[in-house]
Amino acid sequence: MVKPFPLPHHLRIIPRSEIDAIRDHAILLTAALALEAVFSYPATLLRAIGHPAQWLGALIAALERQGNNLALSPARRRVQGAAALAVILLAAVLPAWVLQRAAAPIRPQPLGALALALPAASLFATRGLFVHVRAVATGFAEAGLAGGRAAVAHIVGRNPARLDAAGVVRAAIESLAENFSDAVVAPAFWCLVLGLPGFALYKAANTADSMLGHRTPRLADFGWASARFDDVLNLPAARLAGALLALAAAFARDASPRGAWRAMLRDARRHRSPNAGWPEAAMAGALGLRLAGPRVYGETLVADAWMGDGRAAVTLDDLRRALALYRRAAVLAFCAALCLIVIVPG
Repeated sequence: MVKPFPLPHHLRIIPRSEIDAIRDHAILLTAALALEAVFSYPATLLRAIGHPAQWLGALIAALERQGNNLALSPARRRVQGAAALAVILLAAVLPAWVLQRAAAPIRPQPLGALALALPAASLFATRGLFVHVRAVATGFAEAGLAGGRAAVAHIVGRNPARLDAAGVVRAAIESLAENFSDAVVAPAFWCLVLGLPGFALYKAANTADSMLGHRTPRLADFGWASARFDDVLNLPAARLAGALLALAAAFARDASPRGAWRAMLRDARRHRSPNAGWPEAAMAGALGLRLAGPRVYGETLVADAWMGDGRAAVTLDDLRRALALYRRAAVLAFCAALCLIVIVPG
């Protein structure tokens, strides 16, 4: 058994309870990552009780129907949206906090953290993201461009009918990069900080943003608080996700870590999102591609900046390279959490 390193002298002022919490959170994170990577979310469980994201989605939809009165002023709708967000966060965090408190007395100590791994694993999408993006390549193989468009429609919001073959593949790679941050790194980060309540907090905020954070006449004001709060929660994770992709490129023969860092530091801030540009630019630079750029959502053209300075005419081979880079980056995230268990004294 590998013994944890002794705590450095200058860190001994940190309360023992906080050190134990960090170690417990790291154990919870590694167990949840492993469970989700191996089993994903069981289909039988999905059929029986649904998924936590579906439960949150039903609550969010109900709050939007009841609170988003278009007859109210924009300022009042922002207040209503902020109140709805508070209800959504409380509904997610409170049960998670109760579970974490209930598991705390379980001894020996790691068993309490491991007991929370099953609910935590349901809030990850490491394997699910890989499967959904790989389905785009499968769609092309089975039904050509129409199959690729049908598959990519499940993971992006843009109009697939307006995409050619390269556009479909580029959309899949962009979704893979952005969701590496949203579905893997961000929940992992907030788990390390807050444990299971951190998982729940992030998942609730991200789901609220995905449903309410659209710049449409109906949602621009009501969803303002959800969109801004999600941006804040993703600030550290997006940059960490970009760094992990750049580091993962060092372990791939067909990727460039230097290109990833260069594109990320140069282009990420030009993205219309304060966060999505970091993993997208890192992915683009690592693979020698150009991602993002002008895109059509519905019938609206969004003139976004390009990430990277490589080829925009991407191919299915580039999608396979992106999936391989994603897997390496996910493994690095798992190893980083595992290292914390070893480094932080028990």
